[in-house]
Amino acid sequence: MNASRNIGLVAAAATLLAAAPLSAIFQSWTWLFESIVAVAVVAGAAALTRLVRAPLWGQVLGMLAGLLLALTWLFPSNQELLAILPTPSTFAHFGALLNGSMQDMRSYGVEVPDTDPLLFIAVLGIGAVAVLVDFLAVGLRRPALAGLPMLAIYSVPVAVYVDSVPATPFVVGAAGYLWLLVTDNVDRVRRFGRRFTGDGRDVDVWEASPLASAGRRLAVVGVVLAVALPLAVPGMRGGLLDSLSRGPGNGTGNGSGSGGTSGRIDLFASLAGQLNQSQVADLVKVTTSEPDPFYLRYAVADELRPTGFQARNPSGQPANRDLPDPAERARPGVQQTTYRATVEVTKSLSMSLMPVYAEPVNTDDLSGNWLYDSNQQVIFSNRENSRGRKYSFDYVRSTYTPATLRSTQPLPTEHPVRRQMTATPGSVPEVEELVKGLTQDKRTDYDRVLAIYRHFSADNGFRYRLSTESGSSGQDIVNFLTNKVGYCQQYAAAMAWLVRSAGIPARVAFGFTNGSKRDGNTFTLTNLNLHAWTEVFFNGVGWVPFDATPTYGVPGSTRSAWAPDTDAPEPSTPGSGVADTPTGPEASAGPAGPDNADRDVDDGLSLDGTRPAEQPPVWPWWTAGLLALLALLAIPALRRMALRRRRGGQPASAAVTAAAGGGEPGARVVVVGVDADRARADAHAAWAELLDTMVDFRVPVDLTETPRATADRLVRDTLGDDTAATGSALLLGQAEERARYARDPLTGERLLPALRAVRGALAARADRRTRLVAAVLPPSVLLRWRTTMADTSGRMVALTGRARYRLLRWNPRRLLADRGAR
Repeated sequence: MNASRNIGLVAAAATLLAAAPLSAIFQSWTWLFESIVAVAVVAGAAALTRLVRAPLWGQVLGMLAGLLLALTWLFPSNQELLAILPTPSTFAHFGALLNGSMQDMRSYGVEVPDTDPLLFIAVLGIGAVAVLVDFLAVGLRRPALAGLPMLAIYSVPVAVYVDSVPATPFVVGAAGYLWLLVTDNVDRVRRFGRRFTGDGRDVDVWEASPLASAGRRLAVVGVVLAVALPLAVPGMRGGLLDSLSRGPGNGTGNGSGSGGTSGRIDLFASLAGQLNQSQVADLVKVTTSEPDPFYLRYAVADELRPTGFQARNPSGQPANRDLPDPAERARPGVQQTTYRATVEVTKSLSMSLMPVYAEPVNTDDLSGNWLYDSNQQVIFSNRENSRGRKYSFDYVRSTYTPATLRSTQPLPTEHPVRRQMTATPGSVPEVEELVKGLTQDKRTDYDRVLAIYRHFSADNGFRYRLSTESGSSGQDIVNFLTNKVGYCQQYAAAMAWLVRSAGIPARVAFGFTNGSKRDGNTFTLTNLNLHAWTEVFFNGVGWVPFDATPTYGVPGSTRSAWAPDTDAPEPSTPGSGVADTPTGPEASAGPAGPDNADRDVDDGLSLDGTRPAEQPPVWPWWTAGLLALLALLAIPALRRMALRRRRGGQPASAAVTAAAGGGEPGARVVVVGVDADRARADAHAAWAELLDTMVDFRVPVDLTETPRATADRLVRDTLGDDTAATGSALLLGQAEERARYARDPLTGERLLPALRAVRGALAARADRRTRLVAAVLPPSVLLRWRTTMADTSGRMVALTGRARYRLLRWNPRRLLADRGAR
């Protein structure tokens, strides 16, 4: 009992060490402290059940009960009995946490915050692994198998970590596993008293057990190779882990978006990865009372890094409450009109952000899980997604005149918006020189922004194209400004960068254009309408949109009085907003348009990059995998059929011989005989088939019995009153007995019909599950495979032992010990 307690404690500690890789996922160590509590309760419950000598199933139930109590105490629903005993509301609360964890997994990227759903799923998983490890290592005394659930923990950061998985947590987990193996080995050896070597002498105190030494050496070498090999081989850096760390490409092999080392998953890039650009998918249907609405938006990227713009984690208040009213900060010259819109998100779009028009003031049909960030002007959730949602909201559309924007004063240098939204990733001389030339002699922020906006025109050589051109500068922003070829995300990010370099706050917004599928006041927005544009902050006004992308490349493009179409032959009529939908041969209103054969779907916010490769259909892979699985499952049944057919070959044939005999002179006597060897082989094959049939139908087989005894027991215990099957079983037993012990085997009997009679009788007496297993996964085949593997393993162990014994003869320590004994 002491040994079991010792191994149980080591199993609990090894589980916690195996959970070390999770440190790469969470921002803090809260998960570890809560996991220690859960694992300690599981270990205590296991020790208590063993103390009362409970059976193995009782120990498992005790550990599960302890895990449930620990989870109830750590994640209460505030309706428990005595603060620890679960109630029905507790299980409902656990279900809500599980659902929330699924959403949080989609909403956050590593490192994730300590949300209750994520902590619950982590503690639940580690606690379940602790139960499995204790069951395997202590209950079944199979500590080697306990490595499988431990490995499952390590697979979590491998699957979700966007950077290369750190090696240190893996080494810590491997050390815990080795500790468990060593503890079990020491306990097994102690049961046999003192240790001896193969040549009969005692093992000295300083000499380790040969088998244990070999195991430790192999374990150390294996761990070193597993950790060092991926770091040393350059070719292994481009595999699955490296691709996960890069995320969606930006054309140069570098990931972009907010998928870095922390924060929310890059929803923009992940959306591009989910959509097949060769197909058109309806994503959103929006009905609005505004005649010519601006773009429907769902996210912004306001953090500029060398790899491009990235999104910050939004934060805010519940969206089902009253939202900030833009009218409270309105200034003269800004026209504000309230409209109402209803949005229906299709099942093709699933993200943790909700598409809305800018500046919503209230929402309907959204739960408190949806939050509104007034700074980013986005609605988001950490628990739900937008798939299949239908909701309504009121919003304020603000329009501006150029005179109003010119009258604004620059933000103070210490203003938080200016400090944060004008940051750039270092000095880029080409950008600074261009901005200086464009904004020279411009006295107001609006004139500076307008000069930068007008720079992205056809007169300056800028063209819209879905594939960008590489450059030699080594910087994406410089390459785009030099080649002047790109699509919406390049234009939006480049303009925002240049505006920031001019000292004016700017960011990039994501959403949908109005597209070309309009029915009255209802717009159907597809993946062809995904778009990015620039928003600039003006003091006293707020965020003002500027779309620098050429209108001919954007179906449903909208221009305004303060940001007119720079490529239009004539200036747009001033107004609150005019939808300049292109027409003619250069129009790009849908998939049939020349510029929309593979319309851009924003794949992040890098300033350079080709389109992501078209994703092949996945159904052939699923079909092939399903067929491979079915083929794998059919192997035992096919093997059983092959054995039955081979054993049911042609029966022993008659041998015709001629011999001289009495009678008339010259007459020959014909003697008809049977090939004895073939008859014995047929009897052995029939008997082997009978034994396999008994195994398949769960009839006990005792190989120490004689054939007659086995046949009699089969008749007595199983076949009963079935006369045909009884006679057949006795016939098979007699044939095998004669084949083994008699000089002449039994001949002339039909063994195959006898086999079929016995098999039919056994099948008739078996239940449906037994018949199904006998047909699909024949136990006789599985038993034969297990026996073969055990025999092979035994031979390999014996061969290894002999080889090691020969090598140990030249062990320096043994040679020195033998020389000292002389």
